Amino acid sequence: MKALRFLIISFLLLSTSIFSDDDPLKNINQKTHSFNNSLDDQLASPIAKTYKSVTPDLLELGLTNIFRNVEDINIGLNNILQGKVKDGLSDILRFTINSSFGLGGLFDVASNLGLEKHDEDFGQTLAVWGVSSGPYIVLPGLGPSTMRDTLGMIPDNLLNPFWFIEHVPTKNTISGLNLIDTRARYLGLESVVIGDEYLFYKDAYQQSREFDIKDGKVDDDFDEFDDFN
Repeated sequence: MKALRFLIISFLLLSTSIFSDDDPLKNINQKTHSFNNSLDDQLASPIAKTYKSVTPDLLELGLTNIFRNVEDINIGLNNILQGKVKDGLSDILRFTINSSFGLGGLFDVASNLGLEKHDEDFGQTLAVWGVSSGPYIVLPGLGPSTMRDTLGMIPDNLLNPFWFIEHVPTKNTISGLNLIDTRARYLGLESVVIGDEYLFYKDAYQQSREFDIKDGKVDDDFDEFDDFN
């Protein structure tokens, strides 16, 4: 779903050319962006392509399901913190069903039962609580973020069950596989970038976050044309 949303936002950016100036860390961000591109070109992308080419589709889907299943714990808690208790309980129920009947999340049984997959994190929770986003920042190795979203990563990571695995090699292997699987899901998205790549990713990220925070209920600039319908 995030990949689809990115594509939609990409087309919106191409058609409206909306570029903001709220980037006080631009010089540092651009250097970090270039570093991340080099890291991706030389390491992350080749590994992800190899992973995708050698991993059977069903196994790849199963691994993705496992990682996304674990996310439901954090998603559920953040939904509850945002006051969306019904959605939060649904997320926890998703995790329970998929962890048991879905063999540890290998199969997404909950979706087949009509339990919707949500997408929440503590950065969104802080936004709902009224915390300002702060300046846009590009994190080394991680990419676009804001000061608020960067702060939100701390509790999100601490709530990840993989964090509590005591055997360090196992923990590192799972974390690495999760990163590779995530990168593999977004292979090809760079082909939609047109124009200034840095500005494109910046605005795509900011609009995507607004979409997430408002649960898709974003304001548009076309209401004034409703009278012509």
